[in-house]
Amino acid sequence: MRNEKNIKDILRDLLSQDYENEILEFKEAKNGYDFNRLGKYFSALCNEANLKNQSPAWLVFGVRDKNKKIIGTQFRTNKANLHKLKAEVANHTTNRITFIEIYEFNTPDGRVVLFEIPTAPKGIPVSWKGHYYGRDGEELNALNLEEIERIRMQSNEEDWSIKICKGADLRDLSQEAILKARSNFKTKNPNLNKEINNWDDITFLNKAKVCIKGKITRAAILLLGKSESEHFISPATAKITWILKDRDNIEKDYAHFTCPLLLNTEEVHQKIRNLKYRYLKEGTLFPEEVDQFDSYIIREALNNCIAHQDYSLGGKISVIENEDGNLIFSNAGKFIPESVEEVIISDSPEYRYRNKFLTDAMVNLNMIDSIGSGIKKMFNIQKEKFFPLPDYEIKNNKVKVRFVGKVMDVNYARKLVTMPNLNLLDIILLDKVVKRKTLCNIEIKHLKNKNLIEGRKPNFYVSMSVAKATGEQSDYIKQRGIDDEYCQKMILDYLKEFGKGKSSDFKKVLIDKLSNSLNEKRKVNKIRNVLQKLRKDGKIVIKGKYWKIAI
Repeated sequence: MRNEKNIKDILRDLLSQDYENEILEFKEAKNGYDFNRLGKYFSALCNEANLKNQSPAWLVFGVRDKNKKIIGTQFRTNKANLHKLKAEVANHTTNRITFIEIYEFNTPDGRVVLFEIPTAPKGIPVSWKGHYYGRDGEELNALNLEEIERIRMQSNEEDWSIKICKGADLRDLSQEAILKARSNFKTKNPNLNKEINNWDDITFLNKAKVCIKGKITRAAILLLGKSESEHFISPATAKITWILKDRDNIEKDYAHFTCPLLLNTEEVHQKIRNLKYRYLKEGTLFPEEVDQFDSYIIREALNNCIAHQDYSLGGKISVIENEDGNLIFSNAGKFIPESVEEVIISDSPEYRYRNKFLTDAMVNLNMIDSIGSGIKKMFNIQKEKFFPLPDYEIKNNKVKVRFVGKVMDVNYARKLVTMPNLNLLDIILLDKVVKRKTLCNIEIKHLKNKNLIEGRKPNFYVSMSVAKATGEQSDYIKQRGIDDEYCQKMILDYLKEFGKGKSSDFKKVLIDKLSNSLNEKRKVNKIRNVLQKLRKDGKIVIKGKYWKIAI
């Protein structure tokens, strides 16, 4: 049970957040609140907390959502009646799950009630009256089937990489890979250098947490196994395929690599041509010369593929190099964090891993770091070189990330990264806008609150402030297009001049002047809607196929 000071601090922290999210909800509830709707929010917040690996979730009464102003609530002012709510909610939820606690807090601006909501248990989505609820940004919705299954699958999750390979022994591991592992382990643990030299191979592998009590794990085969030892992990594979494609996307060269991946990741690295790229820095006549692809990016992306691949799917890791300056890494399996943006914001180790034993072994062998900052560092490296940001594609049980090893628009990039008050997350989200990628409700609200985008969902474009800072005013005008009022004026001017007109005539007049953020179908719909608005306002009428000015 938290004390009053704890609650005061928690309330202050919740009010300081820029916007609501899937595990935080504010309600005014001035005079009361519908019990059934409260139950739906309880279910939704439980489930979203589980999906986001966060605890607890909060529902707060007595606060206006729009400006986070405390207005006070009269919801169940009788303390006994308020706390009866725990049992009342439990009567309608899965496994009688209910609030962790309910707190009342009186402020100078009024009474606030805070509901501390638990995370749905692992493998068990929480229902309300037999239905599962979730949230999309701030919106309360039914929990979709994929999310329900994602929670249910948690009870069946097991670490594929920790399993012992029956029949395998030290002879199935590469001595060269073990020597490299020892060297990496010494780099990671310099204080143990003398001791390590006295350990035999089995002792070392146990200490490095690659093997378990001398038994060979699947992780050990992946990282240190001889190439002929791959059969121990069948039907999974330890394959990495590198492919070089020309500008017409035709394969020019390829190579396959298998275990030991500790050694063969370097072989993959050597295959990537990684040419030098030159461009002029601002204020100098001397060109800046950089590698197309930073070595850290290549190693981090490749090791992430190894660490997070879903080996149970039997897929392989691929590295595709294009002569037009693109490098694409892909691996099988869902992206466990909610989104790349969530990883950037948290900038901390992931709460859970698909292959925890393998991941820990790779940390011990100095292949990946343990603080969860790798993805953010890759974004920063690209940003500082004025290269396009990493482009993640997460769908169909596959994670794909593309790196572009050249400047697409040096002036735009330089001005964007030097704009005041823009952090890395802002730049990542603006990058999504420019690439016409879908934004979720939270991302939209974030960019809108900072006046970085304009337009309506899903057709957003960078705001005038960004366009001015980057010298892209002409593109801004093309993206914004003409508004409804101007469309109406052009239609009326046309009818006054020519007496009548078909819908196809107005399409010819207006289509090129509408926002570039709209596709052809949406432009046609917009013209149709403008015509209907003029008709409803009594300004025009339709007779047969023709529109005319209303008399």
